[in-house]
Amino acid sequence: MVKMRLRRMGAKKAPFYRVVVADSRYPRDGRFIEEIGYYNPGTEPAEVKIDAEKAKAWLVKGAQPTETVKSLLKKSGIVD
Repeated sequence: MVKMRLRRMGAKKAPFYRVVVADSRYPRDGRFIEEIGYYNPGTEPAEVKIDAEKAKAWLVKGAQPTETVKSLLKKSGIVD
């Protein structure tokens, strides 16, 4: 199953996440199919940038977003 999920980056205690499309069998920070954006909770307000066209294309193909990614997509106005 293909999932849209967060990939943790950044230093210890300073997380930065990339929104990626990956096979659900791959590890969280392992191999992925495509990077579609990023999420930085360390800034005020939290910075979210997601490529709407790529996200919609993957949703049409059947990619399942995780709960966190789904909320980020809603905040970005990509999904209602």
